[in-house]
Amino acid sequence: MYSTASSPNQEQVEQKRVSRRSRQQYPIAPRQYSRIHRFFRDNWEGWMFVLPLVIGLGVFTVYPMVQSLFWSFLNYTGNQYYYPVGINNYISILTKDAHFWKVFGNTCYYAFVSVPIVLISGYLLACLANQPYKGIGVFRVVFYLPCVIPGIVSGILWKDMFSTNGVFNQIFALFGGHSEFFMSENSFISISSIFLMNLWSIGGGMILWLSAFKAIPTQLYEAAKIDGGGRIARFWYITIPMSAPMIFFNVVTMLIGTFQYNGSLVLYPPTGAGYRDSMNMFAVYIYNQAFISAKWGYSSALSWLLLIFIGIVTGALFFVRHLIEKED
Repeated sequence: MYSTASSPNQEQVEQKRVSRRSRQQYPIAPRQYSRIHRFFRDNWEGWMFVLPLVIGLGVFTVYPMVQSLFWSFLNYTGNQYYYPVGINNYISILTKDAHFWKVFGNTCYYAFVSVPIVLISGYLLACLANQPYKGIGVFRVVFYLPCVIPGIVSGILWKDMFSTNGVFNQIFALFGGHSEFFMSENSFISISSIFLMNLWSIGGGMILWLSAFKAIPTQLYEAAKIDGGGRIARFWYITIPMSAPMIFFNVVTMLIGTFQYNGSLVLYPPTGAGYRDSMNMFAVYIYNQAFISAKWGYSSALSWLLLIFIGIVTGALFFVRHLIEKED
């Protein structure tokens, strides 16, 4: 007689078969699977709306960043052959590249001088445009119009005005003066010409400042006026503190943008470096190493050094802001 009861080995085999079948049918735990399924089922319209943005970020931002990080450890010139060099590209940039520190100095000078000039100019212009005068809307439109002009067109226009026979040199000639502006070998003169050109587009920042000013409650100004506060007192103790978040936002975004400035490619083609590297900045140097010298690995390492430097400066700004808020 054979026993109908299954042996322990047969029970274990059956349990393994059932668990294997359940894993094939539900690769995720049933409760977790239902939660994820419910999340996508309830939010699929939103995911469809953001899908083009997600694809664009993945293809044009995330993938190039990962690719450049990989290339930064290679001796890669754009052909099918590449050789691993480890961190030698970074070492060469910091210790052997004679142009790098000149480029770094130009970039820091441009960023840390240009940002305060544009920031303060736009702020004061917005204060003027925020006054309840007749025709102030026309004033706002006139100062914002230069921002509508494409950057390339604006660069060519200013290049012509700063030329040897341009408007500015014709004015200087009346007083017996002359300047090379962008063509000067002196970095102070050539980069300072860019500062003057940047004032052309402060109307864009004016719009941001106006939005911050409109958010300040008018009751604060009325109370200060009743207490005898003048225009300067109201500006110093109400306008500036209440617009502090927008000030911080503009400082951070403008610094990030100026560290990546490459407008000199239009002003001094084809390299944009200027005479004797007088206008050679970080983003321009990266472009030249990649597309002029075909050093893709080297330019990728430069890009990541720029990212690290921007991250350090941005982190320092947030740290200073934290300290100020902590004291308050």
